[in-house]
Amino acid sequence: MKRMIRSFSMIINYKTFIVTAMAVISAYVCFHNGLIAKFPDMLVGVAIVFPVVFSIGSAYNRRETALQRLADFKGHAIALYYATKDWTASKENDLPSRSRELIIQMYTTMKQTFNSHNKAEYNKNEEDMYALFNKLSSVTMDMRNAGVQSGEISRVSQYVSKMMIAFDNMKIIHQYRTPVTLRTYSKVFIYIFPVIYGPYFASTFHDFSAGWST
Repeated sequence: MKRMIRSFSMIINYKTFIVTAMAVISAYVCFHNGLIAKFPDMLVGVAIVFPVVFSIGSAYNRRETALQRLADFKGHAIALYYATKDWTASKENDLPSRSRELIIQMYTTMKQTFNSHNKAEYNKNEEDMYALFNKLSSVTMDMRNAGVQSGEISRVSQYVSKMMIAFDNMKIIHQYRTPVTLRTYSKVFIYIFPVIYGPYFASTFHDFSAGWST
């Protein structure tokens, strides 16, 4: 139930009531002052509907891409952990525990990076993330001392490389989201169209209020 209420609150909030009030006031003033006009419906489609639909579509595409990159990151991290656990000739080492701890730290740091509230915090978390990648790369080099063959070490290094690629992809998706200009364009028209369309709303008054006289 709380989840449903939260979903509705993201759609219907104080801005909804502000825009509704603007539309009602604009229609009322235009009607009582005889400002009546007919506007083509196409204006709403071009100025509001298309940008909003485009933004929603691109947001879903970004979400799907980000989830795929997160799955790539997680899959290669798990593969690297099992490599440190199962591929070594000598099991008397701390490689599995080190890799596991680093991967957990990377998940925490990655979450902090994408939830950063300012540029300085973002840059700090990003540096910490690459420092963890460096430590993870050192773990793969230590596998050589544990009896892992060069070909298998090369494969593990590819796991680390693919994790870095997945992280960079998620970082780019996070940084370059819906163009600011498009979002601003949509917001401007969403707020001013109720006022601009006041004469049109006034012209339809008698169509929906038969018998009402001023």
